[in-house]
Amino acid sequence: MKVKVIPTIIACGISSLLAYAFYNICHTEGKELLLAIGGGLCIFVTLATSLGLRFEQPRTSANVAFVGVVFFLLMLVSNAIFAYSHFVTHSYVIVNGLLLLSFLLISYYVTKAKQ
Repeated sequence: MKVKVIPTIIACGISSLLAYAFYNICHTEGKELLLAIGGGLCIFVTLATSLGLRFEQPRTSANVAFVGVVFFLLMLVSNAIFAYSHFVTHSYVIVNGLLLLSFLLISYYVTKAKQ
C-alpha cells in the first residue's frame, strides 16, 4: 500500500469544505459542531481511501476506490439529511458509525482478497 500525498491533501480540503457546509446548514441548535466534525471525519476517511491509496495490484486499488466512492456518496447524503432535519445525537452517531465501520470492514476484506 502506498499513500499518494497530493490526492490525500485534496481529499482533506474537500472534506473540510463539506464539514463547513454542514456546520452552516445545520438547523439543530447545539449540534452544529457534532455534525461538522463527524461529517468531516467520515467524508475524509472515505475520500482519502478512494483517492489517496494505491495498492500493489491495480484491481485491488480499483475495488477499494469504488467502495470508497459509494460510501462517500452515502455519507454525503446521510449528513445532508441530518443537516436539514432536527436530529438526536445518538441517532447521528449510530447511523454514521455503522456506515463508517461497514466501509472499513468491506475495504479490509477487499484488500485481503488480493485480486
